[in-house]
Amino acid sequence: MNILVCISHVPDTTTKIKFTPDNKELDKQGVQFVIGPYDDFALARAVEIKEQIPGTKVTALNVGEADTEPTIRKALAIGADDAIRINARPTDSVFVAKQIYEIAKSGDYQLIMMGRETSDYNTGAVHGMVAEMLGWPGLSPVMKLELNGENVSLQREIEGGHEDIETSLPIVVGCQEPIAEWKIPNMRGIMSARTKPLEVKEAVSADPNVVSGNYELPAERSACKMIDPENVGELVELLKTEAKVI
Repeated sequence: MNILVCISHVPDTTTKIKFTPDNKELDKQGVQFVIGPYDDFALARAVEIKEQIPGTKVTALNVGEADTEPTIRKALAIGADDAIRINARPTDSVFVAKQIYEIAKSGDYQLIMMGRETSDYNTGAVHGMVAEMLGWPGLSPVMKLELNGENVSLQREIEGGHEDIETSLPIVVGCQEPIAEWKIPNMRGIMSARTKPLEVKEAVSADPNVVSGNYELPAERSACKMIDPENVGELVELLKTEAKVI
C-alpha cells in the first residue's frame, strides 16, 4: 500500500511573529520552521501503519520553495520512504489542493493523510478540496484510524463527542491528536534521511484565489488591574466604564 502524507512548513508555535516593514510579508529572520503540528500526527500514524503492514510505502509531499527542504528531510528522518517537493509558494488552499491532486491522481496512492489544518492560516480546507477533486471520501478531524485490508475504521471528533465510521480505501483524511504520538527522529533516521529520494517537481498552473493585502499583529493586551476583593463597587464601575461589558 502507498500512503501520501502532505506536510506543511510553518513557524514553530513558540516563535515570536514579526512582519516586514511594509507589513506585506512574514519576516523570516530568526524564525524556526517545523512540520505543521497536525501534519506531524498524520505522519506519525502513517509510519505506524508502515510498521504494521509489510510492503507499505510512505511518501511525504510538500508544496514549497527550496527553503522547506530541511523540514522535508525531517519527515524522511521520522520514517517517510521518499519525498516530493512541489516547487511553488503555497499561496492559498485551492492552489495547494490542486498541486496535491496532480500528484495523487498520477500516483498509486490508496490513503492520503494530512493535518486537520495548518497552524499558520488555519483554514482546514485542503483535505476536503483534495477529496472532492479525486472523487474520494474525505473525513476530518480524524482521531483514530485502523486498517483491515481495504476496510478503514475511523473515529472523528464532532461537537459534544465523537463519531465512529466504517469505510473503504481510497480515502483522504485530516488528522489530529490522539491518532498517534509525535515521533522524534533518532540518529539513524537522521543519517538515512540524507540519502532518501527527494524529487522536485514544478507546480501546475493555478491562478491564486486569495491575495494578501497586508498583515497586522493583534493589539497588545492591556495591563491587568488588581481590585481588592472587598471593593465590589470599584469592580462593577470598571466593568461598566473601562471594560464596557455590563
